[in-house]
Amino acid sequence: MELDQFERKILAELQEDASLPVAKLAERVGLSASPCWRRVDRLEKEGVITRRVALVDRKQVGLNAHIFAQVKLNAHGRANMDEFADAIRSFPEVLEAYVIMGVFDFMLRVVAEDIDAYESFFFNRLSKLPGVQEINSTVALSELKATTALPVR
Repeated sequence: MELDQFERKILAELQEDASLPVAKLAERVGLSASPCWRRVDRLEKEGVITRRVALVDRKQVGLNAHIFAQVKLNAHGRANMDEFADAIRSFPEVLEAYVIMGVFDFMLRVVAEDIDAYESFFFNRLSKLPGVQEINSTVALSELKATTALPVR
């Protein structure tokens, strides 16, 4: 889908604050309310805007540990990658999961209350999934940049 300058501005503004009323959004992007609303509606119908959510500060809700886990499946496990992926999707601690190339098969971004909670998740759930051969966990000490905004310029 080709995006014009107004649609790009709309996307940039909504990525910063999806709760903007249409009139305010229209003012910020240089349109009147009706054409702005039609563009937002089209962006949603076309699947460019997939959903609108509230972003929650993980530390404010007690999720102080931020871990990146690389998972390698054994040969038998690779044959059942869909099964592993389905299991990962059911774990609320896993915020993001990617199939990757290289030594490992998956990269997971995981949050937990603390390292003890992650250890419990690691031993009682993640490592018990069928086909898991190896897990390499890396704890993030501090966050330098975190954004959900895509560069739509």
